[in-house]
Amino acid sequence: MDNNKKTDPNAPKTNWQTISMLVVAALITFTLVTFMQNMIMDKKTKELTYNEFVSMIDEGKVESVSIGNTKITLVPKPGYADYPRDLNYYVVRLNNDFDFAPRLLEHNVDILVESRDNSVILATVLNYAIPFLFLVFLMNFTMRRMGGGGIMGVGKSNAKMYVQKETGVTFKDVAGEDEAKESLTEIVDFLHNPGKYTKIGAKLPKGALLVGPPGTGKTLLAKAVAGEAHVPFYSLSGSDFVEMFVGVGASRVRDLFKNAAENAPCIIFIDEIDAIGRSRDSRMGGNDEREQTLNQLLSEMDGFESSKGLLVLAATNRPEILDPALLRPGRFDRRVVVERPDLNGRINILKVHSKDVLLDDSVDFKEIALATSGAVGADLANMMNEAAINAVKHGRQAVSQKDLFEAVEVVLVGKEKKDRIMNQEERRIVSYHEVGHALVSALQKHSEPVQKITIVPRTMGALGYVM
Repeated sequence: MDNNKKTDPNAPKTNWQTISMLVVAALITFTLVTFMQNMIMDKKTKELTYNEFVSMIDEGKVESVSIGNTKITLVPKPGYADYPRDLNYYVVRLNNDFDFAPRLLEHNVDILVESRDNSVILATVLNYAIPFLFLVFLMNFTMRRMGGGGIMGVGKSNAKMYVQKETGVTFKDVAGEDEAKESLTEIVDFLHNPGKYTKIGAKLPKGALLVGPPGTGKTLLAKAVAGEAHVPFYSLSGSDFVEMFVGVGASRVRDLFKNAAENAPCIIFIDEIDAIGRSRDSRMGGNDEREQTLNQLLSEMDGFESSKGLLVLAATNRPEILDPALLRPGRFDRRVVVERPDLNGRINILKVHSKDVLLDDSVDFKEIALATSGAVGADLANMMNEAAINAVKHGRQAVSQKDLFEAVEVVLVGKEKKDRIMNQEERRIVSYHEVGHALVSALQKHSEPVQKITIVPRTMGALGYVM
C-alpha cells in the first residue's frame, strides 16, 4: 500500500455546499410530496378488510374492480349508504387471489387488470422530479438575487474588476484633495517602480484606509489610483460579504484574495468597510457571520506579501467604530484623511465638474466657492448639475452666475416655499435673527464676507438664512 500518494492540486474539489443544497432540496421534496399524498389518500380513500371485500361481492354490492400490482380497487354500486361512491375503496392483494375471479364473474362484476408497464414508475418519478427541480431552481434564483452567483457559486466573490481604460479616472479628475493625492501618488509610484523602494528595504503598505465625511471623493480617489497605476481594480462594498448563511462571507474573502493574487499587481477596494469591520467588543451578542468575515479578512491581509504588488484600499466615514485589529500597522498601514475642501479646493472642484457644461461670461467660481463653505465634492457636482437644469428651464443656452447661485440655495436650503405666509411679527423676529448672524460675521476680522441675507422660507425648514 502506497502511503506516500500525493493529491493532485489540479484535481477538481468537491463542492460540499452544492451537495448539501441538493440533499436539502431532495429531503424537502420527499417530505412535501409524501405529506400531500397522505392527505389526499386520507380524505378520498378507504381501506377494506379482505372479509368485507368478499362479503360485498357475495351481496352484489360491487360494480367493478381494478386489479393492480399490490392492491385491488373497487367501485360499489349506487344506492348503498354504507358505501358512498365518493370514496375510493381498496383492499391489499393476497397471494393467488385470482382464484376469486369466477366469483366476480358470477356476480356480474366488471374486471379491469391494470397494465404492468413503466407508466406507473414514470408517474411516480415525475411526481417527485418536478417539485425537486422547481425547488432547486427557486433556491438557485434566491442565491443569485443575494449576489452569490447561484448554488454553484454561493461562496464566490462578486467583486467587479476594472482596468484603467474602464475606470477612466485619473488624479486630474480629482480636485481639492491635494494631501490625499500626494499620499496615494507614492503608492502608485511603488506599483510602477517597486525596485526603487525595495532596493533600500522599503515595503509597499499592505493597505490604505480612506477616511472622510460622505461625498468627499473617497471612492473617486480609489478609482483614480487604479487609473494611474494601470492595474486591475477590484471594487466591492463591505455589505457584499455579509449574507444570511454563516461562512459565505469568509468564503468570498478567500476567493477575492485568491483571484487578486493571480492578477497581481492589483488593487482591492472595499467601500464602506465598517459593514464588516465593526469592533467586536462594541456590541452585545455579536454576529457570527460578520465576525467570521472580519477574521478571514484579517488573516488574508496577514497572509500575502506586499512585494507582489497587492494593495487593499478601504473607505469609511466612521473610523471610530472599526476593530483595532484592522487598523494596526501591517494591515491598514496608512490612514489617508479626505477632508472637506477649502476655498481653493472648492474652486478647483467646480472647474472639474464644469468641463462639459456651457458657461457664460458672468460665471465667477470664486464667488460660488465663498458661498458654499463646508460643501463637499458631491454637493458641488450636484450644484453644477442643478444650475444647468435651471438654465434650460429658463430658456438660456448657457449657465449664468444667477443659475449657479439659485442652485446653491436649492442644494443647501431647499426651494422657496411660495405658499408660506408669515405675519408681520414673524418677519420682524426672523429679520432680527438673521441680521444678528450678519453682524457677528461682519465684526470678525478673518471671516468670509456675507453673500446674502433673506427671510424667504425654504423647504428644508429655514425661515431665513445668511449666506
